Amino acid sequence: MKNIAVVGSGTMGNGIAHTFAQQGYNVALIDISQPALEKAMATISKNLDRIVTKGVITEAEKAQTLKNITTYTVMADGVKNVDLVVEAATENVEIKLNIFRDLDKICSPNTILASNTSSISITKIGAVTKRPDKVIGMHFMNPVPVMKLVEVIRGYSTSDAVTNLVMETSKKLGKTPVEVNDYPGFVANKILMPMINEAIITLHEGTAGVEEIDTVMKLGMAHPMGPLQLADFIGLDVCLSILRVLQDGYGNPKYAPCPLLVNMVMAGQMGAKSGQGFYTYTAGSKDLVIADRFKKKQVSNLAI
Repeated sequence: MKNIAVVGSGTMGNGIAHTFAQQGYNVALIDISQPALEKAMATISKNLDRIVTKGVITEAEKAQTLKNITTYTVMADGVKNVDLVVEAATENVEIKLNIFRDLDKICSPNTILASNTSSISITKIGAVTKRPDKVIGMHFMNPVPVMKLVEVIRGYSTSDAVTNLVMETSKKLGKTPVEVNDYPGFVANKILMPMINEAIITLHEGTAGVEEIDTVMKLGMAHPMGPLQLADFIGLDVCLSILRVLQDGYGNPKYAPCPLLVNMVMAGQMGAKSGQGFYTYTAGSKDLVIADRFKKKQVSNLAI
């Protein structure tokens, strides 16, 4: 494991590329959009600057990390002779299946194909390839360079050898890998998303407001971030998508998304990335401001 390709240069993709490159891997960062790649590299550089300032790495190490990443807009060019591909595209099943069909055709037969999916079946993804034994999930947490967990999901056909190699590779990244089996939502989101959904239901039913719900979970349950703020940062559209995967996968009405969440996503309120969710997000602001729809009040001294 020395040459890595990352497909998708968004928040998760650039974080994964950053993490591999900082540990000395040669990384091909692939996206169909050149402006998206430029934005990703600027983000990686900015995040590296932050840890240089903290004394975690040197300027020379920052420069080497950036040098370890090469960008591509053509997938076939980026995946030549790589040992591992990590797909980090939009959480949409058809998009992912199409990417894996293409990867299977153009990658070396020995290349391991991993998905950073947070909920979509690895077995289903592997089934569209001729190498289901070499298809696996590597669910990184956001922000990738900081968060220690990698949820390693083995599909129905994933081999022991591939699972062990991905577990060891995750450790070399300084992460703590946890092996889980392939069922809807895996472990992280099977537990997290119903909690977030219940928080939205609690707001929708008028039991308490945004600030009150998040404060209860932060101070009462020692969560570093309240569930409504966390939903904003994950993306309300992503939360909705995962809940629907859980509902379809288990056929259990307890996973049905709250109508408020559905309406917010239909209205284009996706959380932090759209500037509006349960809170309002303004560039450069360090205060949490509850969205006008829920409460016209600024929450003081709560840094994002």
